Amino acid sequence: MPRLAKELSPLEVKRLQHPGKGGNATFAVGGVSGLLLQITPAGGRTWLLRAMVGARRREIGLGGFPEVSLAMARERAREAKDKIRNGIDPVEERKAAKAALVAAQLRGLTFADAVDQYLAAKLDAFKNEKHKQQWGNTLKSYAIPGLGALLVQDITVQDVLRVLQPIWSTKTETASRLRGRIEAVLSWATVAHTISTHRRTPPLQ
Repeated sequence: MPRLAKELSPLEVKRLQHPGKGGNATFAVGGVSGLLLQITPAGGRTWLLRAMVGARRREIGLGGFPEVSLAMARERAREAKDKIRNGIDPVEERKAAKAALVAAQLRGLTFADAVDQYLAAKLDAFKNEKHKQQWGNTLKSYAIPGLGALLVQDITVQDVLRVLQPIWSTKTETASRLRGRIEAVLSWATVAHTISTHRRTPPLQ
């Protein structure tokens, strides 16, 4: 049988220190097999549960110390082990829950809102206020009328092409810039809302 770690008290856990060299250090705190306190060289402290999930060895994050106390960490570790025994991977379950939450948030984001948020988030990336205004004016003049009310997740390649085609032959340079700016907003919305879907506009035929 594996050797059981000594069950540390809250005071003993508080007194644990990084050894001063090497990477992150982990300390078994007992109470639940596989429960560890991880301490970084900078002094950051987080709870981990090392456990086998099927054929995979997992390190499951349980929160930071002291926000998550020793008692809370042990309780979370027990809950995670119960899920594992029932055939549930806590890591995958957490990813699925996060993806569902983010998808729900994104469902309410229109392209017009995404443009405003993008310009605000990227303020420092613009060399000057004039450049930012040019970006905004191009999108608001040509893209917002056709795409503004659409939800970001619902915008298709065909929607983007409908915006570009009327100016592609008469204002080719503007259309090319517009295409890049629409793509930048959609890509930013995708990353900012941690959605794995990646939209790109194909070349016009």
